[in-house]
Amino acid sequence: MGRSQAVRHRFLVSAFAGSNPAAPAPRLIVSGGRLIVSGGRLLAALTVALGALFATELDTAQDAKAQASRLYEGHPILERQWAKTDFETRTVALEEILMGGPPKDGIPAIDEPQFAPASSLDLGDNEPLIRLSVKGETRGYPLRILTWHEIVNDTIAGLPVAVTYCPLCNTAIVFDRRLDGKPARFGTTGLLRNSDLVMYDDLSETWWQQYDGTAIVGSRTGEALPFVPSRVVSFKALREENSDTPVLIPNAEGFRRYGANPYVGYDSSPRPFLYDGELPDGIAPLTYIVVVEDKAWTLDLIREKQRVFSRTEDGTLEIRWLAGVASALDRPEIAESREIGSVEVRRQGQEIAHKTTFAFVYFAFSKQGVIYRLDESPLVWDRRTEEEKLEEAKQEQQDKQQGG
Repeated sequence: MGRSQAVRHRFLVSAFAGSNPAAPAPRLIVSGGRLIVSGGRLLAALTVALGALFATELDTAQDAKAQASRLYEGHPILERQWAKTDFETRTVALEEILMGGPPKDGIPAIDEPQFAPASSLDLGDNEPLIRLSVKGETRGYPLRILTWHEIVNDTIAGLPVAVTYCPLCNTAIVFDRRLDGKPARFGTTGLLRNSDLVMYDDLSETWWQQYDGTAIVGSRTGEALPFVPSRVVSFKALREENSDTPVLIPNAEGFRRYGANPYVGYDSSPRPFLYDGELPDGIAPLTYIVVVEDKAWTLDLIREKQRVFSRTEDGTLEIRWLAGVASALDRPEIAESREIGSVEVRRQGQEIAHKTTFAFVYFAFSKQGVIYRLDESPLVWDRRTEEEKLEEAKQEQQDKQQGG
């Protein structure tokens, strides 16, 4: 089995094992020309086996897998799992959404988070955590846990938040989870769009895109969850800042292999998994970048410069390099993974929301964009139609008139 096929095999095992929290990942053994399946669900195991044994080229196998997993009008899971969701109201075609393997809540969100002081925990110094601070109260959420749960519904300093992480896009994002002033519980749909986590809320069962917090299917379509500024830091940095900082711990230590990375080698793969959309030219799809509003910078550029400044209408952005942060998607154990670093983004002294993600993700979600690169000219694209350009120009003119 080639490296790309082996990586794909691990992803499929991980995805399907996530659909049953109590079940071990299926074990596949070929003996005497026969396939022996042990543990896990038979269908999942057979899918993994076929993908691992018979895919001869990663791109072709992924395209076929994505096509087979695509949603469509009248798909059986829509009525079976989503009877409350309003499918007549949406901004995207159902065919853009893929089934990632696990069913609704197959990757279980954490609804009653537990914490322990940083000083009491034995985590690797370089392990990545989401650092969230609201009204002077700070908490840490390790990616070693979020990798397996993807969403934590929490309340900090009186603010209900959804702390989220999509491993396939490396997007660690925090949202205000109030809808019409009421705290909503967010869970995982088991679905992906552009390889990104699709979430749902328990009040309306609307589907929300994790990358930008927008509602894409359901009665709340068109709404957007407010971002809450946060950043990814190393465990060492969080502990040295304040050793009493509460850090998320597992509710049940043996529920998952916390600290292990089920996506081994993903961030050095030639192309993304469960994504069959267009890829950007002139840059490796899984290049780490930092996205702030409508612009992006490669992590390599920020590491080299240490600080990057960018003028905006609301003031100057400062993007500052943070060393010592490991990848969550490299080695089998996150604590043993290579350093990729992180950033802190401020404007006029105030921390602002940003995303550290991959180039293909920003490209997929941005019809118009720019990526600033080290020792190369910026990568610029504009895939808007002429009608979209005219409509946006008209809207900008209206906004200026109302602002004046």
